[in-house]
Amino acid sequence: MPSTAVNHPVGPRSQAAFSRALNLIPGGVNSPARAFGGVGGSPLFIERAAGPYLFDLDGRRYLDFIGSWGPMILGHAHPEVIEAIQRSAERGTSFGAPTEAESELAERIIRAVPSVERVRLVNSGTEATMSAIRVARGVTGRDKIVKFAGNYHGHVDSLLVSAGSAAATLGVPDSPGVTAGAGGDTIVLPYNDIPSLVSTFDRHAGEVAAVILEPVVGNMGCVIPTADFLRELRELTRRDGAVLIFDEVMTGFRLSLGGAQSLYGVTPDMTTLGKIVGGGMPLGAYGGKEEIMRHVLPAGKIFQAGTLSGNPVAVAAGNATLRLLESDPPYDYLESLGQRLADGLSAAAADAGIAHQVQRVGSMMTLFFNACPVLNWRDADLSDRDAFARYFWGLIGRGVYMPCSQFEALFFGKTHTIEQVDETIDAARQTFADWG
Repeated sequence: MPSTAVNHPVGPRSQAAFSRALNLIPGGVNSPARAFGGVGGSPLFIERAAGPYLFDLDGRRYLDFIGSWGPMILGHAHPEVIEAIQRSAERGTSFGAPTEAESELAERIIRAVPSVERVRLVNSGTEATMSAIRVARGVTGRDKIVKFAGNYHGHVDSLLVSAGSAAATLGVPDSPGVTAGAGGDTIVLPYNDIPSLVSTFDRHAGEVAAVILEPVVGNMGCVIPTADFLRELRELTRRDGAVLIFDEVMTGFRLSLGGAQSLYGVTPDMTTLGKIVGGGMPLGAYGGKEEIMRHVLPAGKIFQAGTLSGNPVAVAAGNATLRLLESDPPYDYLESLGQRLADGLSAAAADAGIAHQVQRVGSMMTLFFNACPVLNWRDADLSDRDAFARYFWGLIGRGVYMPCSQFEALFFGKTHTIEQVDETIDAARQTFADWG
């Protein structure tokens, strides 16, 4: 647990709002990652956001390195995205019928993401992964799923086994209510471990419906795949007839316009998307090869449906966001900004004599309080959680909002500046200096 010596600079209005919420909502939050369970204390309640900043109920401003856990690559309340949402809402918030804007968004996804030839819109990343698993099982006629410890794919029963994200933060990797049957066909392997992958396919040849992974992990902190691991994974699944699924809910449109698969040059059979694809609105998607997706109802027999799937307001936000990313790609800028931030945080920790690792791909990053490189969940679990809690609250007190867990990647976006990155590095130096 985080040290009781940590200072929790949360204002009175946020504290009062949390007390109220605790009497109404389980744990006072509508998603566990917001509960500050990994750092102690009570969460900040946010009133508004603009560009790279959050503003809490007490009027305090924070430089935001969460970006709503990934979607806000263009910054908060981007005027063109807000305008698109407003125009769409004025025409009606839901129709339960097709719109042309859905096809426009589908075209943008198919154009950008190498693996996607057909795509289905849903309401969240969880829905996307749940549906992709069902399709993979339906197409292959097989039951077993391979996932990797510390990879989080939403709260799908069969995938909530050795999960990352809040499950890792709160120490509950397997949830009550997930039956033995639901997880019984899920095989969990260490990330970046080729021998265990090879032996699994030898032992279960012809039985694996799909392998699903985060191609860059963000839910046990930022963990980077080795090139050999991705290549072996692609070759083994192709040879065995298993469906390779990249969960790019977090990495899609963030690491490049085509996501991690475009960055690393490894094309899966299916891809799940969320976060950026909806421009901050509730929207997800799953897609893949036409020969796979043609089995989805009503084109085929595999059932998947949703009353609000392709919601016009969410689709409008997604179209506006992807259009801006296409017309003015921010990725070179984010790479240079990320390198500056990574180098600065690493130097600040090193100068203070703090054992650490900074791991980054593009605009995803984690400062691990860990003496060794982090390649998988076993490595990540060795990180000093107390140190992270002190770091987190030290930055909060200096107006910098980092993820409230050692096991969540930070994100930044196009509206962050070099000056703000330097301010963040300076805040980290001051925080470390306070440790004495």
